[in-house]
Amino acid sequence: MAKEGEYILLEDLKKLKSIKRLAKLIRRKNQTVELILNRLEYEDKLDNLQVELVKMQRWIQENNKRIVVLFEGRDAAGKGGAIRRFIEHLSPRGYKVVALPKPTEEEQGQWYFQRYIRELPNEGQIVFFDRSWYNRAVVEPVNGFCTDEEYERFMKQVPEFEHMLNESGIILIKLYFSINKKEQAKRFEKRKTNPLKQWKLSPIDQKAQDLWDKYTIYKKKMFERTHTVENPWIIIKANDKKKARLESIKYLLNSVPYDISNTETDLSNDPKILESYHPKTKD
Repeated sequence: MAKEGEYILLEDLKKLKSIKRLAKLIRRKNQTVELILNRLEYEDKLDNLQVELVKMQRWIQENNKRIVVLFEGRDAAGKGGAIRRFIEHLSPRGYKVVALPKPTEEEQGQWYFQRYIRELPNEGQIVFFDRSWYNRAVVEPVNGFCTDEEYERFMKQVPEFEHMLNESGIILIKLYFSINKKEQAKRFEKRKTNPLKQWKLSPIDQKAQDLWDKYTIYKKKMFERTHTVENPWIIIKANDKKKARLESIKYLLNSVPYDISNTETDLSNDPKILESYHPKTKD
């Protein structure tokens, strides 16, 4: 957790009258010029991409398109933080974020996909799933929340289900945020010590490190059996949260055919950060 006085605030900058005073402030706040410049560069790139997201949303609304974006990944991979950057400047009438709790007793007796179907977008809308039906591909079998039969039924049905979404006109995007074990442990520790983030810790999170290898096994099965030409898995290396956010936004912008002829923003993806799943992918 950051200590009081560690960050440079807007109020601090307003008091500055010279470069020398800025240098003194940086030293006093224990910051480096490189760190501050990197942060400013990130904010500038994010602002430009968010402008493009607003343009994209307008196109979606004007053309009655429907977009579904799935955010998957291990616990603490940065899915929620990325979604917040996606929606920060979007019109709330044109999107919704879906983060479903565990199924109710009634939902447990329904077709597995049923409660997700209720959340699909209307015309002119984007839906961001903070975890999705792919809970049954990884989280549920790893933690014993479904039977082997239920798991196999899901794995057979999901490509057909997603094909039906495509046929209905939905643009489906599947993003997987990938972090390593050391980074996950570090983020869990920050959650424990930050009172503003402690709510994020759950019993499942606390078991994630112990079950790391089991998660890896089921994650690889998910990629192998549900990655299709129509609906590929896009893997984002997310140890660096800022780069992961920028690259995932770029990917969405490149996946929706809105008019980019007048943009000066660089929308090219960095292959070192983002790639489509391949059997030889190291993750």
